Amino acid sequence: MLSSPSPPSLPVCSAPPPSHRTMTSGPFGVTMETYWSEVRSIEEEEEEEEGEEGEEEEERKSMDEVELEEAWLTEAGLSSLVSVSTEEEAPPPPEALLSTLSRQQVATVKKRLDKYNETLRTRNRQPIRDVRDVFTEPDDDSAERCPSPPTPHAESPQSRYHTTTKTIRRHTHRVRPALHMIVFEDLLPEDPQRHPPSHPASPTDSHSPSVPQWREADWLLRDCPYSESVADHKQGGTCWDCLRFHGDENSDLPFVPVSPSQGLTCADDLSSCDLQRLGFICHIELSTFLFSLGIQTKRSRPPRCRNRDGGVFAVPLNSLLENDRKKFPGVKVPVVFQKLLCILEQTGLQTEGILRVPASAARLKFLRKELDQSGGEFDWSTVRQVDAAGLLKLFIRELPTPLLTQTHLNTYRSVLGVSSVVHQVQALQLLCLLLPEAHRDTLKALLLFLHKVVSHQDQNRMSLWNVSMVMAPNLFSWHHRGNKLSVTKHPEEMEEAVGGAHLVRLMITHQETLWTVPHFLMSQLRQVNQASSQRQLGLNKTKRRLLRRKNDKNHKDQITELCEDVIRVHAPLHTKVSMAIQLDGQMTARDVAARFECNNSSPGQHLYEVGGNINERRLHPDCLLLDVYRVNPHCDWLIKP
Repeated sequence: MLSSPSPPSLPVCSAPPPSHRTMTSGPFGVTMETYWSEVRSIEEEEEEEEGEEGEEEEERKSMDEVELEEAWLTEAGLSSLVSVSTEEEAPPPPEALLSTLSRQQVATVKKRLDKYNETLRTRNRQPIRDVRDVFTEPDDDSAERCPSPPTPHAESPQSRYHTTTKTIRRHTHRVRPALHMIVFEDLLPEDPQRHPPSHPASPTDSHSPSVPQWREADWLLRDCPYSESVADHKQGGTCWDCLRFHGDENSDLPFVPVSPSQGLTCADDLSSCDLQRLGFICHIELSTFLFSLGIQTKRSRPPRCRNRDGGVFAVPLNSLLENDRKKFPGVKVPVVFQKLLCILEQTGLQTEGILRVPASAARLKFLRKELDQSGGEFDWSTVRQVDAAGLLKLFIRELPTPLLTQTHLNTYRSVLGVSSVVHQVQALQLLCLLLPEAHRDTLKALLLFLHKVVSHQDQNRMSLWNVSMVMAPNLFSWHHRGNKLSVTKHPEEMEEAVGGAHLVRLMITHQETLWTVPHFLMSQLRQVNQASSQRQLGLNKTKRRLLRRKNDKNHKDQITELCEDVIRVHAPLHTKVSMAIQLDGQMTARDVAARFECNNSSPGQHLYEVGGNINERRLHPDCLLLDVYRVNPHCDWLIKP
């Protein structure tokens, strides 16, 4: 959770990194030599396993179209459309999820289902479910489609969306029911929704001398998905963000999330159930967003993972955390990873060449063996800074599932095809929100450490680009295309080196934005929860319509009489187990938490909204409770750590 709006003070480069064609001399040439030195070090450590890589690579390519589409639909929370779900925590009903999607997102799902069914037909197999049955809306009153929760500073959903119907004909003599769709009304650049009054109105203002050392990520506050805002790209036009940030000389200035009145929401603030449903929406939106930008993504079969039963290297992150939590309950990052970062922060931030200077291969092999056999009783005082750097990179490389996950590793590379930096950051944000919890927390700890390394570049001589070049071959699998001893590098290798480093550089620079949930995703998540709850109640069409009208009337009455109402905050761990609090336009979550503080109370207490159209959300200390109440009037309020 972001505690303050102050951005990381990363050093600003005077110019963007050169292309791979100019890599033989100058500072960039030295940086490229750093990259190839890291690659040579990795190759020397992995020479013994080269014989097995060919078989795994061949197996990855064998994933057919049916498996591709099945995997995509499963990750989108639509597994029940193609198979029987066996998950312990079942996803929401497909209709609940589909009823909340935008026009572009619906088109993406339809395309995937059509392709899946068409592939089954070519193989003389019966399609599981027809796409026209999935997207048929029987209720013209659109009771299935929940309205967007009202926000105090946004237009009402009715003014931004309108409903149309489309007739689908299966045969000339049969007409399917109307397909209910949401059509987004294109926004002009002058639209205040795209351009809050607090921000300069001209796209060229980013070049003015008075601009602070960061850039406001106000696109996080928009109601429209990223895929809708870049629709102009298909017609050869330019969206507002491209106009605003195109050719920005300050490309290394970090984007800083702008806090809305409802407070910023980070991935850590949501419950596991909400994160699962958020992942379904993120998955659909990412595919739609990249397709709208003209980016094609590839997917390969994950290699066989040879998971070890013990030790710390080549062990899944979840297994490491399960063992660590027996001694340290609630730990989110593996203890061995934290220890290595701690050694480097205490002794290496001022060391010249930190992360770049390689350790002895024999020394690393010895320390690795000792760590695997120590059983938690390892003497960390014997680990030097250069050893810790080598073990850290070795730990990342040997994870059975890559830190960025095998599923989306190719998608990260596809982001390089996006021309606009702001759209690259948006795509990386969606990818980071898709990471499993253990991978996301570990990556977050790594990026925070790398930022600290860059902030000490005057002492350690490790600039942002140097750090990115060192870490790129460890985070992204690197494939050599020629003779290892050859000095001449293939153009593909140069592009891979520069591209991987560019992605790492973006993730280090804009790390605060990567974990922030955009406003439109939160709105869709609330709609999915609300639609899923209504369907689980088993209400028929008529009852749902009546219930919706009654709720709308009650909601309007509550808004009108809001100043006279109160909320009840529960605090089971405090002496005061509950308290009735009257809301006003200035009351924040911090004010409410302060009322429960006393000498005996434990620090780090937060206010949560629980229930209603969210499972659980930790509120930002500065969020206005009146606006949260308007978005989720039926929630409970809870004080806990």
